[in-house]
Amino acid sequence: MKILLLCSAFNGLSQRAWLALRDRGHRVSVRIVRDSREIAEAAAAADPELILCPFLRQRVPDEVWRRHRTIIIHPGPEGDRGPSALDWAIMDAEPTWGVTALQATGDLDGGPVWGTRVFRMPSDPPRKSTLYNTQVSDAAMSLIGEVVTKAGDPAFAPRRQSAGAGVERPLVRQADRAFSWDEPTARILRRIRAADGRPGVHTELAGVPVAVFDAHPGEAGPGEPGTIAARGQGAVLVRTGDGALWIGQARRLAPEAPGTTVKLPAVLALGESVPEVPVAAVPPSLREIRYRRLGRVGWVQFAFHNGAMSTRQCRRLAAAVRHAAAQDTSVLVLAGGEVFSNGIHLGVIDAHPNPAAEAWRNITAIDDLCREIIDCTGQLVVSALAGDAGAGGVMPALGADEVIARDGVLLNPHYRKMGLYGSEYWTYVLPRRAGQEQAHRLTTDCEPITAAGAAGLGLVDHLAGGDRAEFAAAVLDHATELAAGGRADALVRRKQAAREADEQRRPLETYRVRELAEMSQDIFDDRHGFAGARRAFLTGRAAGPAPEPPLLPSPRLPRMTSVG
Repeated sequence: MKILLLCSAFNGLSQRAWLALRDRGHRVSVRIVRDSREIAEAAAAADPELILCPFLRQRVPDEVWRRHRTIIIHPGPEGDRGPSALDWAIMDAEPTWGVTALQATGDLDGGPVWGTRVFRMPSDPPRKSTLYNTQVSDAAMSLIGEVVTKAGDPAFAPRRQSAGAGVERPLVRQADRAFSWDEPTARILRRIRAADGRPGVHTELAGVPVAVFDAHPGEAGPGEPGTIAARGQGAVLVRTGDGALWIGQARRLAPEAPGTTVKLPAVLALGESVPEVPVAAVPPSLREIRYRRLGRVGWVQFAFHNGAMSTRQCRRLAAAVRHAAAQDTSVLVLAGGEVFSNGIHLGVIDAHPNPAAEAWRNITAIDDLCREIIDCTGQLVVSALAGDAGAGGVMPALGADEVIARDGVLLNPHYRKMGLYGSEYWTYVLPRRAGQEQAHRLTTDCEPITAAGAAGLGLVDHLAGGDRAEFAAAVLDHATELAAGGRADALVRRKQAAREADEQRRPLETYRVRELAEMSQDIFDDRHGFAGARRAFLTGRAAGPAPEPPLLPSPRLPRMTSVG
């Protein structure tokens, strides 16, 4: 079938839909559209049999939906209408929610129903971005498959919604999100999480107007609500009406230049305005790095906000890997969080007085981390990708001996769109797994690939199904099995021999030297527009049309499958 995807951004759901439909043999084109005119132009140019809108903020013009079957994937249950479905669901503490496939008509979100999915909302208020990237995206992908199947059935007719049924919710504005720090912690928490990761909630901290994100319940001594009681790991602890909240991320609101400031760790965003307060331990939900020993398995758990890793965070994680490698375990698991990693922290770089110098420090720090992983020859290293990975964040995973990914995870192993040659020993780890030809294609075509597609290319060794908790259990079972009976020891001996042979053929340091020689021109000479691409990404300026490189067929694999 000839299918057009209309998207406001080529986000994770759009990428998953594009890959899945092409994998099923459909002819799929993607257009990033900003207004009604671009929607009409895209439809006229593609002349599709079916239009799917997995992530579209604009209304589809009449001339498009009247000529082409156009299906909107709405992130709400049947009857929900309006552009801020997830925001309201979180703020109103809805016990269940859903995703609905609707045919576009002149009645916004009121068209015939092609299918729907319902799921239970988490009891703890979820971050909007987390909810979207997990339950909503999984339900949407299931619906997209159902819609395409029904579109190929001449006998199918969508079901009309009941007249007058449903709830129409308005666009959420900052006035709807507003809170006072003397309100209950639970109410403030819901409002912040309903705006996380965008646009945040406007408030004031230490006299500075900011948008706040990444809130976690905490405890503080008596004091005026809204005052900062402590700091820790880049976050600040703010007193509320009946307790306190840790605020992990903030963005300064600059009236003289609205929209130009970027999201940063709260302490960094506030700068010199942060009062002299004690350093305190953050709650487990904010702890970025943890190590635990499970029998013969060492488990390094790390979770950085949106997968971005600053110079300091890279150095701390490298130290954690060194500590884990020094223990008398047989298997070392590197387990990422909601996002495995997206590489260097563009926000911290951009906010630095000398962005080029900070970018260089960040690159060399993440290189040091990757070197620790590659050079860990005393244990078998397993990387566990429960969430997506992009750019330099893919390479630490590929430096491990085995890569396990949750089915449905996306990898974007390329740098070119950001105007960078790339580092993190990618010229060693990527060809080692996929071969030189595939490594070149992946880094120049800049295509996303699914975990299953990555398995077909040799980048992933095992796939595991289930939710994140089930995935973690499957990884631990696999690592424990490797550690049992000396199996890991035999694999470590083979690994040591292979690493020595590689070092004789070409020292590992030469890969780093060559990559950094290229990166120095990208960072300090800005030869490929890194500064502008970084700024555009951070400020959310619209991206260009999505790429359409060829997609290699990739098998669907069962719960825990070895590949290759």
